[in-house]
Amino acid sequence: MLPLETDSQGMTESNGHHANRQRAALHAQGRRRTPWPLAVVAALFVIVPFLAWYGTWFGRSLNDTEIENYLTDEANPRHEQHALSQIVERMKRGDASVRRWYPQVVALASSQHADVRMTAAWVMGGDTKSEEFHTGLLRLLADNEPIVRRNAALALVSFNDARSRAELTAMLRPYTFNAPIAGQLVSVLPVGTPVKREAMLARIKLASDQLVEIRSPLPGRIEQLAAAPDARITQGQPLLTLAPDADSALDALVGLRFVGAQEDLPEVERYASGVAGMPEEIKKEAALTAETIKRRAEQNRTN
Repeated sequence: MLPLETDSQGMTESNGHHANRQRAALHAQGRRRTPWPLAVVAALFVIVPFLAWYGTWFGRSLNDTEIENYLTDEANPRHEQHALSQIVERMKRGDASVRRWYPQVVALASSQHADVRMTAAWVMGGDTKSEEFHTGLLRLLADNEPIVRRNAALALVSFNDARSRAELTAMLRPYTFNAPIAGQLVSVLPVGTPVKREAMLARIKLASDQLVEIRSPLPGRIEQLAAAPDARITQGQPLLTLAPDADSALDALVGLRFVGAQEDLPEVERYASGVAGMPEEIKKEAALTAETIKRRAEQNRTN
């Protein structure tokens, strides 16, 4: 089992200085052209801690009995997440006894709660020798929640599984958010507004006059509105478009550095040329990813 470098207290919304140090370590590694097996280890150090832990911290350690109980506490998804985070803490210490809980981890990947599924994906990215984890992550690539699909794709990078590519490249593109319900659009955030995951995007009035708050499935920036206030909207109708946030773009670029192919270059090179609203760091990292993909393609042709 490969080691995990993560800190439950460091899992903040912006990923914190701890995450920045880990990213810097991987970027330096990438420039040294480290062989693939070592590169995968380095990828885990960087990617795994970033999998959508927006402000989550589960606090105290749990003993074996508490982990057992929390893993099956369907009425309290926070307990399930807490137990999963404790399994990761033990995994990074090399505790092989956590394998007894692998079936429960895989089961929680089918939870009705998206936050539990995305946490399960984080855990499953931590043991690349587990075929049940690999299979479970592939199923999550078809999840109906984009944040779960993204976590699964990033975790699959540690398995060197190129089937993650489609979702990784999707992370670099604007995301069209469709209205989850029908009704009258009462209000919506304006273009250019940065949003966090689960931030309120809009309010919709139902036929019963009930106001429903519509929340963002992803972090990003509102790029375009497809409906104006007072408009009647139908369920599934495009409501707005979210441009990627810098952290998501960077995570996708790092992932593609390891599994990307020539078909992914147009999107990567778009970022290397500069994307409005993105920091200079993203431009540099995209250029490095494009260079790595081209070098890998050339090596494949000559082998």
